[in-house]
Amino acid sequence: MRLAGRQIETFLARPDPAVGAVLLYGPDAGLVRERADRLAADLAGDAADPFRISELTAASLRDDPARLADEAAALTFGGGRRVVRVRDAGDTATGPFRAFLEGPPAPAMVVVEAGDLPPKSSLRKLFEAADRAVALPCYRDEGADLGRLIEDQLRSQGLTVAPEALAYLVGHLGNDRAVTRAELEKLALFMGAGGGRVEIDDAVACIGDNSARSLDDLVFAVADGDLQGLDRTFPICLALPQSTPVRLLRAAAGHFLRIHFVRAKTQAGASREAVVRGLKPPVFYKLVGRFNDQLDRWTEPALAQALNRLTEAERACKRTGAPAEALAHRALMQVAQQARFGRRGAGI
Repeated sequence: MRLAGRQIETFLARPDPAVGAVLLYGPDAGLVRERADRLAADLAGDAADPFRISELTAASLRDDPARLADEAAALTFGGGRRVVRVRDAGDTATGPFRAFLEGPPAPAMVVVEAGDLPPKSSLRKLFEAADRAVALPCYRDEGADLGRLIEDQLRSQGLTVAPEALAYLVGHLGNDRAVTRAELEKLALFMGAGGGRVEIDDAVACIGDNSARSLDDLVFAVADGDLQGLDRTFPICLALPQSTPVRLLRAAAGHFLRIHFVRAKTQAGASREAVVRGLKPPVFYKLVGRFNDQLDRWTEPALAQALNRLTEAERACKRTGAPAEALAHRALMQVAQQARFGRRGAGI
């Protein structure tokens, strides 16, 4: 069967003894691991006890399919329920799990960790259809659920969080549960002993993607027409991990697409403030004023011209053989110069 919503927490708090296997899958690998650790610890008493926990990989089951049933049938010393953990499972492991679920019930609980399985996945379908198994999705924390997670973890450290700081944290965390918890622990250490209230400046100082903020500096300089700012931030952004000239061009294009999106929604009657507030990822709070200025400066013809110029520069980086850094810098400079004519939709 497949669990969803509140059923997930109910099952994790009190696993049904009739269930012999649990499939944990989804895009949040940290949440998959956290829930697997929780099940193992609750059932076996200790997630690291080698006498109560057996760990297998999906690859080992392909070589020896019967090993799953053998491990699940083993008894623990001193009683209690044994847990068999299977990591890195995918559709290639469907056969061994089908044989296990079609066989006689075993005393152990099999906890299976998988990645983001699509609805057509044979392994996912098997667990969703089986009477003695459950499929438990692990989606990324977001919105109100992520806010509650942040508040709960900070509260456990004696901290409260200001609304602006909470909104910032929600906008910059949530892709992976393990990373989210680690970042919040770092924030708690940053705040020091004795509790207190996390303000927006605390959150920005401790949590955040420095790469993203550097790219913000670059694209805002371009859209502002700040040539000196562009010259200053361009080499900094090129030095970022996994950065390329094409990435910088795409970051600028993405920024102009966001401006176009807000303008289109506003022209259709939506509240500009509400649309800007709902952007994902959110506009950094200190940059909202500049973003609003850019919404006024850039007309639709000017946006189209800027996007065309950035697209052509990306093509040139890939095809011409000319130095990509020089091509990207030239295109960004041209768009920054165009910003001075944005109100009229003119180019250079």
